[in-house]
Amino acid sequence: MLRTVLVAAICALAVPAAAHEFTVGSITVGHPWARASAPAAPAGAAYMVLENTGVEVDRLVAASSPRAEEVELHTHSMDGGIMRMRPVIAVEVAPGEPTVLRPGGLHVMLIGLTRPLVEGETFPLTLEFEEAGTIEVDVQVEAIGTMTPSEAEPGAMHHTH
Repeated sequence: MLRTVLVAAICALAVPAAAHEFTVGSITVGHPWARASAPAAPAGAAYMVLENTGVEVDRLVAASSPRAEEVELHTHSMDGGIMRMRPVIAVEVAPGEPTVLRPGGLHVMLIGLTRPLVEGETFPLTLEFEEAGTIEVDVQVEAIGTMTPSEAEPGAMHHTH
């Protein structure tokens, strides 16, 4: 009896940490998050850390969500001294090297929001990888000015990919 209670308690403690980590094939998606949006904002973005435990490079090739009319993969780049957002065909996820999607860099662009993103809520986002397959993750909405997620994996956000 004591063993059963102990196992249940350990499992209950593990759930919050695992709730924001999702795995498909050799790809782990760590803490997907987004910033809250202004009420009339037409777009938003989702961020996360992608890790590949396999031996071959994989690529995030598409994403979709019922919260947006269109979802694209984007990056920011300097163009004539001006920071511009550009769509990308895919996001490479190399083995052993986390790929960080974050503000000012790679991100999943949510175009034509069906309603504002509200701090504290979650919404589904489907990610399609070239090799690992498709997975639906829950995106946690953080405060409007957030630069890093409140529940980021320790050390994960310091990588510059």
